Amino acid sequence: MAILIDEGTRLVVTGLTGREGRFHAKRNADYGTKVVAGVTPGKGGQEVDGVPVFDTVREAVAETDANTAMVFVPARFAADSVMECADAGIDVIVCITEHIPAMDMARVVPYLHTRPSRDITLIGPNCPGVISPGKANVGIIPGEVCAPGPVGLVSRSGTLTYQIVHELTQRGIGQTTCVGIGGDPIPGSDFIDILGRFEEDPETELVVFVGEIGGDAEERAAAWAEDNMTKPIVAYIAGFTAPPGRRMGHAGAIISGSSGTAQAKKEALEAAGIRVGTNPTEVAQLVQKALG
Repeated sequence: MAILIDEGTRLVVTGLTGREGRFHAKRNADYGTKVVAGVTPGKGGQEVDGVPVFDTVREAVAETDANTAMVFVPARFAADSVMECADAGIDVIVCITEHIPAMDMARVVPYLHTRPSRDITLIGPNCPGVISPGKANVGIIPGEVCAPGPVGLVSRSGTLTYQIVHELTQRGIGQTTCVGIGGDPIPGSDFIDILGRFEEDPETELVVFVGEIGGDAEERAAAWAEDNMTKPIVAYIAGFTAPPGRRMGHAGAIISGSSGTAQAKKEALEAAGIRVGTNPTEVAQLVQKALG
């Protein structure tokens, strides 16, 4: 099995008529994902690479039975786009857009949680998306580095996701699903959300966990995993050489004093029985050893 997306995924892309939306939607379609619709207000009735464009997500869902959304609209419109997808009945929303104001996300996340009788999953924003190798790709993760197999991966980093997946694939170790949750201060899903899904997935035998400096998401996930995970976890933390007080790439990757440092996160993970690699190659080696 896979989590979040699979062969049944029917994707609507908001911002399909933009340069980035069009480029990555085509890559997802070429991978085998069913890209069934696009949405750009005022451009309904057009087509992009054979995909029909609608003025609203609600129209797209009604006409194409889309069940998953990828948000590729500019940052100032992205929060409204995510909420529009939820209101239209989409239960898995992948928001690739970066630079969304934290105040916008502080409005979006509680809004999704108040939808009646719905379990809506938002991945992102500022993330590389989700790929279930051999089944579907929603986002910008290069499918060429992935292969089907027993390892689930959840990561705050984009490029480290690609690198570690490549290291695994080179060793013949495939993946059930790779999830980039993004590095913003207010994500739609955190490590615990995704770890819980991997724990329930019968085909995921081991989870790779890629964190980075800043915040306490990794420490909280370590404590949760110690009490709730039966599957082994191998982790990597980016930012061991980052100086205190310096923001490193993601908006959420800022440390103050000893709080949020890579060393503190490593210690919390190891205390919970999670093996931590010092670089992506060692992570793959630890995974290989754990799988036997």
